[in-house]
Amino acid sequence: MDDRIGLLGFGAYVPERCMNNQEWTQYVDTTDEWITTRTGIKRRRIAADDETTVDLAAAAAEVALADAGMAVQDVDEIIVATDTPEVYTPDTAAFLQDRLGARRVPAFDLGGSGCAGFLLGLDLARARVQQRDRRILVVGVELISRLMNWHDRNICVLFGDGAGAVVVGRAADAVEIVAATAGTDGSKADILWLEAGGSRVPFSREVAASGAHRKLVMKGREVFREAVHHMAAASRQVLEDAGLGIEDVALVVPHQANLRIIQAVGGALGIAAERVFINVHEYGNTGSASVPLALWEARQMGRIAPGDLVLLTAFGAGFHWSAVLLQF
Repeated sequence: MDDRIGLLGFGAYVPERCMNNQEWTQYVDTTDEWITTRTGIKRRRIAADDETTVDLAAAAAEVALADAGMAVQDVDEIIVATDTPEVYTPDTAAFLQDRLGARRVPAFDLGGSGCAGFLLGLDLARARVQQRDRRILVVGVELISRLMNWHDRNICVLFGDGAGAVVVGRAADAVEIVAATAGTDGSKADILWLEAGGSRVPFSREVAASGAHRKLVMKGREVFREAVHHMAAASRQVLEDAGLGIEDVALVVPHQANLRIIQAVGGALGIAAERVFINVHEYGNTGSASVPLALWEARQMGRIAPGDLVLLTAFGAGFHWSAVLLQF
């Protein structure tokens, strides 16, 4: 069999602390029923006080490297998708390269694309392998609990911390990246954004006092509409590019934003509910970690068999969207 470009190893990591919905009543006016009904989320993981973004990323990366049967010295490039970086500058990938003990390889972040970041990184890694035949570590990681407003009940209950990772390379037994697509509509940036902290609204005492640096704006109805439309459209596009239909797909692994969006995407694609993987109830929205964490768990649970076509799809701030088709 000819070598093919795809995934050589899978990994994930979630913090030990599990926070259920009832615990949020300490911080905001809410109930388990309110959260469950609107989001489908029951639990999420919260990083320990001494954990940072690079800790989560490194733990997931080590699992992926072991799964691929690779040493860290075999890695030729590192891509980290995150919106909750270790520090403002340099990027988290630099810290991860050092933490893992990797060679002085190219390492960089994809930041600002929200929950679509990992799939964008996966598509970029595929192109880099095509170009230079490299073995690339791709990590999606978020430590959202450290940076969000714990007193905004419309936002705080949605998120959790975690990391997922894959190794992309060329091998006869690789999980092939069959096709990928992505898009952006910057005119809708304001439906999901955090304005303060950049050059438009620099960080200052006034910004800190107002809490604007933690004020994530999420226009729920517009986000829902755009997310469902673009995730479904990207999924159809990637299948069309591969000359396949939704009936050929064994499992859809969507971004785990909330249960309503996941169900609406499944409905728009016309795929049976049992062929859509869901773990949002256990982890909440883990941002860039969402898709690789769900993919890792689906594989661990035996939901994916040899020969299966698996469709990944996500959306994020930007407004970005992406879809990737895998052949196991």
